[in-house]
Amino acid sequence: MSSPTRWAGVPLADRRAERRSQLVAAAFEIFGTQGESGLSVRSVCRACEFNSRYFYESFADTDELLGAVYDEAAEEMSAVLEAAIAAAGDSAAERTRAGIRTVLGFGSADPRRGRVLFTEARTNPVLIVRRAATQDLLLRTTLAGGASHDHPTSSRVRAAMFTGAMVELALQWLSGNLGDDLDAVVDQAVASLARR
Repeated sequence: MSSPTRWAGVPLADRRAERRSQLVAAAFEIFGTQGESGLSVRSVCRACEFNSRYFYESFADTDELLGAVYDEAAEEMSAVLEAAIAAAGDSAAERTRAGIRTVLGFGSADPRRGRVLFTEARTNPVLIVRRAATQDLLLRTTLAGGASHDHPTSSRVRAAMFTGAMVELALQWLSGNLGDDLDAVVDQAVASLARR
């Protein structure tokens, strides 16, 4: 377990921040590869070589830790998504394509992300709440990229339908039900939206 000399000379706030970061990284690995059954205070502390008191310094329980894992992954996806949409330019079709490709690619590039953000978020009580917040983020991002002449209600309806469909599309993609050709899936998704 972690020895006192490991943190010698490091300011208290920095020590706590570093330990918290290590706990989140360990939980991401454990939950992302083993699921909920593998995540415990003991397993995370073992992975970090920490005494359990360091766990409780940052988190009340594993639910709070799992929420932090989800939030970190969602924030990373949000940053990547916003950058991809901005880089796509002013074309609504290209922005939509960039958004779909980014969400699907982000989840599948690292299966742990997909598990945390989409797969396990269907059934885990902590992640269900977090997933609702992520859908709201996707909704806001979609609305921000909409045409300025759209009626506000019309824009919100389309955005809500798109974000709900995106979550289901991500689940189907990550489960392997749509094959393994990301470009083909994105093309089909964009074509389906264009027909609406």
